[in-house]
Amino acid sequence: MLDYVGLEADLSEEERLIRDTAREFVDERVRPDIGDHFQAGTFPTGLIEEMGEMGFYAPNLDGYGLPNVSETAYGILMQELEACDSGLRSMASVQGALVMYPIHAYGSDDQKERWLPALGEGEAIGCFGLTEPDHGSNPAGMETRAERDGDEYVLHGSKTWITNAPIADVAVVWARDESDGDDADDAPVRGFLVETDRDGITTNEIDDKLSLRASITGEISLQGVRVPESNVLPGVSGMKGPLSCLTQARFGIAWGAVGAARDCFEQAREYALDRDQFGGPIARFQLQQEKLAEMATQITTAQLLAYRLAELKERGDLTPQHVSMAKRNNVRTARDQSRIAREMLGGNGITTDYSPMRHMANMETVYTYEGTHDIHTLVLGEDLTGIAAYE
Repeated sequence: MLDYVGLEADLSEEERLIRDTAREFVDERVRPDIGDHFQAGTFPTGLIEEMGEMGFYAPNLDGYGLPNVSETAYGILMQELEACDSGLRSMASVQGALVMYPIHAYGSDDQKERWLPALGEGEAIGCFGLTEPDHGSNPAGMETRAERDGDEYVLHGSKTWITNAPIADVAVVWARDESDGDDADDAPVRGFLVETDRDGITTNEIDDKLSLRASITGEISLQGVRVPESNVLPGVSGMKGPLSCLTQARFGIAWGAVGAARDCFEQAREYALDRDQFGGPIARFQLQQEKLAEMATQITTAQLLAYRLAELKERGDLTPQHVSMAKRNNVRTARDQSRIAREMLGGNGITTDYSPMRHMANMETVYTYEGTHDIHTLVLGEDLTGIAAYE
C-alpha cells in the first residue's frame, strides 16, 4: 500500500493491529460484494453488528466499553474503511462521531448508560439530524422547533440527507428550544435524543442517488413528536453542540478520503503494470508514469496532513480551522486522483470490477457533505484575514 515516506513505520503496535484488522475485514467481508451494493443502492446491514463487535464505532472514546484508542488509530480505521467505500466509512463515522460523541460529551449519565454500549456494539443504530431542506450550509437558520409541554418536549420540523435515518433506532435531533418564549430566531439550539419508534416521526429513504449509493440516506419528519425532558442533552446549548460533532466527523473524513485516494492509486498502478499495449505494459510509458508520480505525491501530501491532524488532536491543539483545511484538501485530492485513476483504466474503469469510478462518484457527495468545499474555503479565509465572507 502506498506509504511513500514511511509514515506507518512509526505506528504503535496497537495502531498496526487496528490497521491490519480493518484491512482484513474489508478485504474478506466487504470488498467482494461492495460493487453489487453500489449498483443496487444498498448497504451491507448484516455487517453492522459485526463492525460493532470489532470496535469500529467511536473507538477513540473512553468508558462504557469503548476502547479509547489513539486518534491516529481512529484515523487509520476510517482510512481503511473508506478505501473500500465511502458508504462504509460514513456509517461508522455517523455512528461514532455524530451520535456517540455528543452523547458521550454532552449526555446525562442515564443517556450514556442507555445508549453508548448499545451503539458501540452495533446493537442500536443512530443518525444525526441537523441539515434541513432549506438550511444546508447555514445550519444556524434551522426551522425545527421544540416547545416544552409539562415534563415533555414537542418537536416539529424536518431534516434531510441524513445518513442511517431509515434504519436508525435513535436520532440526535438539533432544534431551537422555544420553551422560554424567546424570539424564534434567537431561541437556543438544543440536542434531543429521539427514538424513531415514537408517534409522529417518519424516516423515509432517499432513492435514486448517483453517488454514495452503498449508504442508506433518508429524511426525518417530526410532526408533534413528544419526548421526555430526560431526552434532552443537558451538557450543551447553542450551535457549539452540532458544530463540535461535525469537527469530530470531519477529522475522520480527512483520513477516510486518503484511503479512497490510495485505493484508486493502487488499482491504477496494478492495472498499468498488467495491461499490455503496443508490446508491453502501459506502465512503461512516460505519460502513465507522470500520472502515477503525481498521484503518489498528492496522496502523500494528504497523508502528511492527516497524520499531523492526529498529533494536534492528541495534545488538544486541534482547531476547527485545521480540520477544515484537511477536509477540504484531502477530499479534493481523492476527487481529482480518482478521475486520473479511472482514466488510466480506460474503458474497463467504468465498470464495478474496479473501484476508481465508484470512488469518483462517492467523492462528489463527500466533497459536499460535512461542509462543502466552498464553505471550508471561506472558513479558512476568515481565519487568515479576520473577515467573515459569508456574513
